[in-house]
Amino acid sequence: MENLLTQYTDSRAVFLSFPIIQHNCLGSWTVFLSLFYSLTLQPHPLLLVAIQDSPSRGLVLPTFPGFLSFAPPHAGHPQVAMYVSRVLNQHLSCSTVFHNYSEILSVDVFSPEALFGSPHRSLRVSWIYLLHINSPPYRSIPPEWLFSFLPYPHLVLGDLNLHHPLAGACRSLSEREFVISSPYLDTTFDFRYHLLNTLGLSLVSRLIRSRDLPFWI
Repeated sequence: MENLLTQYTDSRAVFLSFPIIQHNCLGSWTVFLSLFYSLTLQPHPLLLVAIQDSPSRGLVLPTFPGFLSFAPPHAGHPQVAMYVSRVLNQHLSCSTVFHNYSEILSVDVFSPEALFGSPHRSLRVSWIYLLHINSPPYRSIPPEWLFSFLPYPHLVLGDLNLHHPLAGACRSLSEREFVISSPYLDTTFDFRYHLLNTLGLSLVSRLIRSRDLPFWI
């Protein structure tokens, strides 16, 4: 992350890189506050913070200075939330996208100029938390809802709770793990997404669909 952050030289650098942190707060206010106060020690602002299991009071997310917070509208504890930096909103236009599942949330980013040295002026960032269920596909969102064709780049972040040889070639997988994970990874290939994870790490995914966007995370 430090290498990415040092690309900032002035406010225009927001168009050159897109620093993101994703973190599980375990429903704890202490974890949430520790995370956000640690962000204030960074030399340059994070543009987007993707939170899993955020603490909340009813349906109200915690706030933190310098960020706007979003979560899917639902009647329970928020599984996913996004905190968008006000610095980002000073330069770009952001629009929240809600889906049919409360475990997925997206933000569309629009710019009057091309983003990140690419020909695109739009970017979608989706944040996903797949929960275990007891019936097929054995995760809370079917694969066809996670990855789709968009005419502009789509970055997918998430805790997918999947194990697959692509993410950990040395890991010993059961047949059940392979059967559950394969439809999801197959779908990423069908829509030409590229895995940005370091091989050997668990599949907390960073996938992007684009052939002409030089993206770092």
